[in-house]
Amino acid sequence: MAGFGIKNKGDRGFSADRGLSKIYTELWELDENRLKPGTHYCINLQGGRYKTYQCRDQAKDPLFSWVKEEVLRWPTYRTFIKLLDNYETETGVAEVVTPEEEQENWAFLNSCMETKVMKKAHQYLVSKGEVPSSEQSFKLKLYELWFKLYRRTGDTKECDSSGFEHVFVGETRGEKEVIGFHNWIQFYLQEKAGHVDYQGYILGTKPEEGAESHLLTIKFKWKEQVKPIGSSFIGTSPEFELALYTILYFCSADRHTDVTIAGQDVVLACFKMGRHGLGTCHPKLPKD
Repeated sequence: MAGFGIKNKGDRGFSADRGLSKIYTELWELDENRLKPGTHYCINLQGGRYKTYQCRDQAKDPLFSWVKEEVLRWPTYRTFIKLLDNYETETGVAEVVTPEEEQENWAFLNSCMETKVMKKAHQYLVSKGEVPSSEQSFKLKLYELWFKLYRRTGDTKECDSSGFEHVFVGETRGEKEVIGFHNWIQFYLQEKAGHVDYQGYILGTKPEEGAESHLLTIKFKWKEQVKPIGSSFIGTSPEFELALYTILYFCSADRHTDVTIAGQDVVLACFKMGRHGLGTCHPKLPKD
């Protein structure tokens, strides 16, 4: 079983949730569409920084040296990518969902529900009494959780955000700040298009030499606005992340949950937006 390739640091304050660790490791093992470093993609970490406020760019080259682009035509990847241009990135600007975009949302969910990962996630959530056993009813729950629009900023009456936009696409706030943006596929495509400037990883989070890294904490600029510290999985499939975060939303009462996935300690953050919205979800490594 391939792991994350990052050495556990033995954080004395870390206490893994056994139930979530078990189901997440099962999802990891079921993720047939997870990419393999060196086979499907290659990253170039370059330099790192101890402090997020350090301004010097520690990486002159892109993070992704290459990605085998045939993988982006796999069903869940292809339907996921179609959603990435459906949003206004600036908070406070109203989102408008066209009938075509709604169809694209459903196509993505339908594609994910064909995978072993999402079927297992559904089964688990039913066993916990969190969602209906009907697949169609579950998909309605997923749609509401991830695609229902809400107001992220308090100074506007417009519905300007959604869970999917924040987590997977990314948003900007004001003239200098990037918020959300926790997906590697979006990062790769935006970097390829010249919109992302990778500026280095955060020291203490570098994978072991020659290891298969599937979790990174980095600094980058997106459309000239800064994300001083951002963590995301690398090479995981869209369905794995959708399943993991959906379970987290329904089954974790805490904002930060410690889990162990395939032998790697990970802290998962989940912040809810009101009664029915998902504000953000993302992974990060435990503190030293």
